[in-house]
Amino acid sequence: MQIRLILLDFDGTLADTRRANTLAYVATLREAGYALTEEEYAAKYFGMRCNEFLTRYGIADPAERERLRLRKIALYPAFFDTVRLNRPLWEFCRQFRAQGGRVWIVSTGSRANIDNAMRHLGITVAGQRAGSTGAATSGAAGRDLTGADEAWLRTAGTATIDAGTPTHATVTPEPGEGPNGSVDGILSGADVEHSKPAPDCFLEAMRREGCTPQETLIFEDSEIGLEAARRSGAAYFRVTL
Repeated sequence: MQIRLILLDFDGTLADTRRANTLAYVATLREAGYALTEEEYAAKYFGMRCNEFLTRYGIADPAERERLRLRKIALYPAFFDTVRLNRPLWEFCRQFRAQGGRVWIVSTGSRANIDNAMRHLGITVAGQRAGSTGAATSGAAGRDLTGADEAWLRTAGTATIDAGTPTHATVTPEPGEGPNGSVDGILSGADVEHSKPAPDCFLEAMRREGCTPQETLIFEDSEIGLEAARRSGAAYFRVTL
């Protein structure tokens, strides 16, 4: 079996951003006079897209929701000391790229939030200058998955990739990459009409890379993300941080 493309969710999969997101929302709403607590956000709203969360919280004015969304993006980097990279998964992806495969981040989150967090983590998008946005889209070379990797794929959809899994040797960044390497592209929530659990985001990344679902492997953590992966027809793994 040849896998040419890996698609990664960002929040909760490639990076543990739970506390940073929670603290940024709490700070944003407290500035606006709302008494949201960390505990309340974690119990009732965590994992919702920003507009859905603010609507359910009781903020009916679309203009106020948009103002708060932008303020949350501005405050988010202040809490990046709590963000943790899923290093076992990331080292696996870096080795995959070093052997000719392609790796994309596919998230329903805000592109601005993803870009900010990636800069903090030292990960760039291949072929782009630091600080730029957009996606590189050259064809995938592919990688034959044998041995332990092939065994993983036989249980795709049921296995759990834990953040404590041992890693292999570290891959040295190529010239022009961030200190922790690069991905080949990013798709965020604004890039497709229908967000997860619809499979559109995954299918669009496959289309841009010229890959089929049978040539794609997806890593996700949330139930809606896993449902989107299942509907895409690709093999997938659940990630637990």
